Amino acid sequence: MPVKTPIQWYVIQKVREKRLEIEMTQLQLSLELGFSEGYVGKVESKNLPDHYNIDHLNKLAKIFKCSPQDFMPKKAL
Repeated sequence: MPVKTPIQWYVIQKVREKRLEIEMTQLQLSLELGFSEGYVGKVESKNLPDHYNIDHLNKLAKIFKCSPQDFMPKKAL
């Protein structure tokens, strides 16, 4: 059984793309979000259950100056 659902993994990859576009490290993003140093690393790991929730997406949208919708697929997965 997968640790993360397809929609969780899709969102995580979209956030990762935005993070890499501005050359932000996992550590920097973790701290911007107000979490522990390794949080984003845990989220981006396929082997751990950590993922972003709606409140996280709202904070991420503020950090990346975009819409929370930018992290979501256009159609259901």
